[in-house]
Amino acid sequence: MTARIGVVTFPGSLDDRDTQRAIRVAGAEPVALWHKDKDLKQVDAVVLCGGFSYGDYLRAGAIARFSPVMDTVIDQAKAGLPVLGICNGFQILTEAHLLPGGMLGNDHLHFICRDQKLRVENADTSWTSDYTAGQEIHIPLKNMDGRYVADRRTLDELEAEGRVAFRYLDLNPNGSLNDIAGITNAAGNVVGLMPHPEHAVESLIGTGRTDGLPFFTSILKKLVNA
Repeated sequence: MTARIGVVTFPGSLDDRDTQRAIRVAGAEPVALWHKDKDLKQVDAVVLCGGFSYGDYLRAGAIARFSPVMDTVIDQAKAGLPVLGICNGFQILTEAHLLPGGMLGNDHLHFICRDQKLRVENADTSWTSDYTAGQEIHIPLKNMDGRYVADRRTLDELEAEGRVAFRYLDLNPNGSLNDIAGITNAAGNVVGLMPHPEHAVESLIGTGRTDGLPFFTSILKKLVNA
């Protein structure tokens, strides 16, 4: 049976098709989900893709968090459904309190678009098991509000519990505290990151590398072996 991974489209999403393609390249079946529909169509996992949902009004992800689909995503994520938030999806996950902390504007006040070097810090989540801890990868990064922030207690907990999933290397592109590029919840089923792994799954496009593909093969293997 083929694993089915839903990709939510909000008004302003722009990487939903790319994410669907990445899922297909990994060998799973992408399922399009609409933000107004609470029905997740019995998918096995969900990706909240990148973009500028609702134009990033109020705060990035603040309005999308109240879309009808998110009621179901939140309930099922708490029950163990694997959920990946990429860029705007990460912002939505923090607004929905499925992940701690929040996202602010880049410290240099400019939109950034570059290939970014990362270090894998946690290879034990539903979305990172095909990596190895300490592995260095290159993933495209593009954002305006990518600066991860949290209070000191939360940062200390993330570090102590091994919940920093990815960390920026060589340079911090947006001022994120502790060079954090991505985090996971305690259960390891919810992961959010600012870089875009869906843009690094085929050698002919993006970085010219396939460093993002293990996100999608990781969840596929977890679902197949569940």
